[in-house]
Amino acid sequence: MTHDPLQAQRDRFEGYYAAPRAPWDIGRPQRAFVEAGDEIRGRVIDIGCGTGELAVWLAERGCTVTGVDFLAGPLDVARGKAAGRGVAANFLRMDALAVGEIPERFDAVTDCGLFHTFDDAGRRDYVRALARLLEPGAKLFLLCFADAEPGEHGPRRVSERELREAFAEGWRIERLEPSRFEVVPGIPGAEFGPGGARAWFAVVSRA
Repeated sequence: MTHDPLQAQRDRFEGYYAAPRAPWDIGRPQRAFVEAGDEIRGRVIDIGCGTGELAVWLAERGCTVTGVDFLAGPLDVARGKAAGRGVAANFLRMDALAVGEIPERFDAVTDCGLFHTFDDAGRRDYVRALARLLEPGAKLFLLCFADAEPGEHGPRRVSERELREAFAEGWRIERLEPSRFEVVPGIPGAEFGPGGARAWFAVVSRA
C-alpha cells in the first residue's frame, strides 16, 4: 500500500477533532492575535482556520475574511459560528499548499499553528504559496511552536533561525517575539506548562 503523507496528516487531525475538543480549540482566538488585532485589517485569509474562532473574530472586527482548512468537519462548525454571530465569512476546503492558486490577493494572512506542521520541503512550498497571496506591504501574522518548549510532545519545534531563513527572500520580518500557544487544559494532547506551550509570534511583510 502506498503511504500518503497528506492523508496520514488528515487522519491525525480528524482524530483530534473527533475528540470532545481538539487541544488548541480554546473557544476564542489565541491571545497573540487579539493583541495584534488592530494591525490585521482589510482582506484576510486565515489558513488552517479549524473551527473558525479567529476567522469569525476578525469578521466581527470588520475584516473581509476567507478561512481555509483541509477538513470538512471543522469548516462546518466554522460556518455555523459565523451564521450564529451574524457575520459574513467565506470558508474553503483545500490543502494549505494550494492556497497560491486562489486568484484573490489579500492584505493579511493569519496562520495560527499551521507553519509548525510542515517538514522542510512543505515549509518551502508553503512560503512560496503565501508569497503569491500577498501584494508588497501586505502582512503575515504567524503563531508557531518554539524550540524553547521542552520535551518532544506536540508538534515540531521551530527555531528563530529557521523562521528567519524561511522568510529571508522577498519578505521583511517586522516583529519576532516569544509568545505562548494556549491549549485546553486537562485533555489529552494538551500536556504543557502553565500558560500553554512556548511559541513564536511573527509579523512578516511582503517586501
